[in-house]
Amino acid sequence: MDAAARDECGVAPIPPDSAGPPLLALAGGVFTMGSSEQRYPADGEDPPRPVNVAAFRIAAHAVCNDDFAAFVAATGYLTTAERDGWSFVFGGLLPDDFPPTRAVAAAPWWRQVPQASWRRPAGGTSDIDGRGDHPVVHVSWLDARSYCRWAGGRLPSEAEWEYAARGGLDRARFPWGEELTPAGEHRMNVFQGRFPEHDTGEDGYVGTAPVDAFPANGYGVHNATGNVWEWCADRFGPTRPGGRSMRGGSYLCHESYCWRYRCAARSSNSPDGSAGNIGFRMASDVPSALVDSSGASASGG
Repeated sequence: MDAAARDECGVAPIPPDSAGPPLLALAGGVFTMGSSEQRYPADGEDPPRPVNVAAFRIAAHAVCNDDFAAFVAATGYLTTAERDGWSFVFGGLLPDDFPPTRAVAAAPWWRQVPQASWRRPAGGTSDIDGRGDHPVVHVSWLDARSYCRWAGGRLPSEAEWEYAARGGLDRARFPWGEELTPAGEHRMNVFQGRFPEHDTGEDGYVGTAPVDAFPANGYGVHNATGNVWEWCADRFGPTRPGGRSMRGGSYLCHESYCWRYRCAARSSNSPDGSAGNIGFRMASDVPSALVDSSGASASGG
């Protein structure tokens, strides 16, 4: 590998569009970012404000296991979880006879599981066989940044992420509108039932779903909310110094404790943090000539 081509992460980039999910070209423009209906003041959703976003490109869906496996095969990259020897796993996805492990005091459903990583999402002998199209998880912000640089892109800013997630709908709660389940139809993968004891899987999934499991929004973006939290490039802000922003919520979001499966919702984690519900999608810069004035995709990739 040419040392001159390496970035500070030690990963050599490759030409854009040669790896990973297809990128949608979006025109950008002014949109209303944020929400006044936040339940968690420290999250900083409020106030809604006009934000101008330049033209950019963003992946139609999150990076999946097959995408990440190609990156690892090409570079030999070891994720933060693999180097540390553990990651956080939702206890409800572990076998009943799983050995006792350390739990998070404030959220005891999270278990610190030895050897849990993107390859072994529940530690032990778990694997990703048959789940190549599911989002890669147990990846830190550092891991996500390294993948994006290798693939010729970058992580989206929070403004870009929210603009894309809204799909052209002004101030809508979800990527498709205001109702969680319009006409009784599930539009994303979140927790149903009584959290954290039992996920009924009414939306068709317990744990992660394929990255394109639900219909795309108006811009062609799949699963912007639910499924897995998605890293963004930004620092979270003064309420959580050092944290990096995450967007979209995950398969563990439930109205009773984590009403963050909305376009405006925010959360954060440390840049070296990982868990079984955190993934990412890639973005990149784009010349304005590649998009039309509507904000819809004018170019695949």
